[in-house]
Amino acid sequence: MLKTMFKKTYTLIDSKYKASEKAEEPNIPAGLWRKCNKCCQPIYAEDVKNNHFICPKCKGYFRVHAYRRIEMTADEGTFEEWDKEMEFANPLDFPGYDKKVAAAREKTGLSEAIVTGSCEINGQKTVIGVCDARFIMSSMGRVVGEKIARAVERATEEKLPVIIFACSGGARMQEGIVSLMQMAKTSAALKRHHDAGQLFVSVLTDPTTGGVTASFAMLGDIILAEPGALIGFAGPRVIEQTIGQKLPEGFQRAEFLLEHGFIDKIVPREEMKETLSSILRLHNPQAVMGSHVDSEVKTEPEGGKKKILRLKKGKRNAWDTVLLSRSGNRPVASDYIRAVFDDFMEFAGDRYFKDDGAIVGGIASFHGMPVTVIGQEKGKNTKDNIKRNFGMPSPDGYRKALRLMKQAECFGRPIVCFVDTPGAFCGLEAEERGQGEAIARNLFEMADLTVPVLSIVIGEGGSGGALAMAVGNEVWMMENSIYSILSPEGFASILYKDSKKANDAARVMKITARDLMELGLIERIISEEEPACEETIPAIAEEMDQAMTEFFNTYLDMTKEELANQRYERFRRM
Repeated sequence: MLKTMFKKTYTLIDSKYKASEKAEEPNIPAGLWRKCNKCCQPIYAEDVKNNHFICPKCKGYFRVHAYRRIEMTADEGTFEEWDKEMEFANPLDFPGYDKKVAAAREKTGLSEAIVTGSCEINGQKTVIGVCDARFIMSSMGRVVGEKIARAVERATEEKLPVIIFACSGGARMQEGIVSLMQMAKTSAALKRHHDAGQLFVSVLTDPTTGGVTASFAMLGDIILAEPGALIGFAGPRVIEQTIGQKLPEGFQRAEFLLEHGFIDKIVPREEMKETLSSILRLHNPQAVMGSHVDSEVKTEPEGGKKKILRLKKGKRNAWDTVLLSRSGNRPVASDYIRAVFDDFMEFAGDRYFKDDGAIVGGIASFHGMPVTVIGQEKGKNTKDNIKRNFGMPSPDGYRKALRLMKQAECFGRPIVCFVDTPGAFCGLEAEERGQGEAIARNLFEMADLTVPVLSIVIGEGGSGGALAMAVGNEVWMMENSIYSILSPEGFASILYKDSKKANDAARVMKITARDLMELGLIERIISEEEPACEETIPAIAEEMDQAMTEFFNTYLDMTKEELANQRYERFRRM
């Protein structure tokens, strides 16, 4: 009896409850939710779309197909597609390849793995190419290589910049050696584009590997990357299998490449269009080498040089100036860059080994004229000093500076260098990577740059480490800066056998701005009514602005040959 008293009651109740619950369950439309492939959390599809296809929970980036990327980048209605339909080829008669391509075409609506054409970005015309990973992982075969080459050649002919969003698994295996040849084809087209003085911006997205990395993707005048993008030649799985080791966290990601000097900048997706627009604007040929620079600041009849020298003569001794040049309160290069220039965009890396924090550099605007600005940077606190290596550049820093100078020459931009270093870094790794060669190469290449070069010593100008950024058409000094063959302490130690005689050494070495002006080794002194600090920067920046306006209006009128010859003669007479 007890057995049957409550027979199946629980099942009836449960069934009734479940049926009721099921009836009230909402009907979710297909595609409304999706799963993040990084954090595996469910996310609302509309939120993802409104967030530039970035997961709102883990901030992971979804891959973006070609037309959507163009929609996010180009001004509405300005994109004109080129070479949309190209004939398919199976050069190796690889079995099943034609069916694979046909299936990719049907799935994506594309004829191949890249879309090319022209568009405008905030009103600035450019050629654009976008790889689409849905099409056989955007691997590069003959048609992809041909579309890129044709787009670059047309850009060269029409004098337009090129922007390519790279995304690829590498070479297309089904096309064998023919696929390999596309690396050379695309690179050769870009070389002609570069030699014509045109801009190429490469944007690396996830993933960019193999033959694409080893060709067009890494040949940008400016290389940007999306956060967290996988970028490398060999894929991580291949590397692990080859070396038999597990790779470290973050290996081959965009942040890894930035640290190791291979890319200029990591740009969040929501900032990409504005960043590209700024780059295009600063590379507009009509804005670069204007005949004159407009300024509201009135110039002094005497140019300000001798007047400044007379006012300041005898104010303090050489050792006082040494101490002021090293003061922890003294503004650093980036302070002057922000005060004097507009729209500064910093670029990183030497393209060989690393990004050296002791050198900051990039492009900026001076009264609407694009310029390249480079500075030796000291830190303002302990953490920053370590990051900047106390303003002592490694070979990578000098190579980074030279890369930016040669880029400036290619696009006809004047160069302004801010010099502030106790000297080039002296260490084991610096010697291993060729410190002497890096400095010598800068002197060699700067000697005949065909754009105006201005160098300003803002603090310490120590030895060859300073000279490597001071082969200019003119060299200026802040009133409380120094420029010397080595430190007074080192001079005293070598010649007086006593480093404590640094005070005496400073006096005889002739290292102050006044000394060097009298020796005819510099062209201008930037005055400091009070020692340079945060409060006095506006007044100093105003004087620099006035002096730079004079400089540019003088040297922008010169031909390329005249600029190089003037710089040569300047040092030849010393």
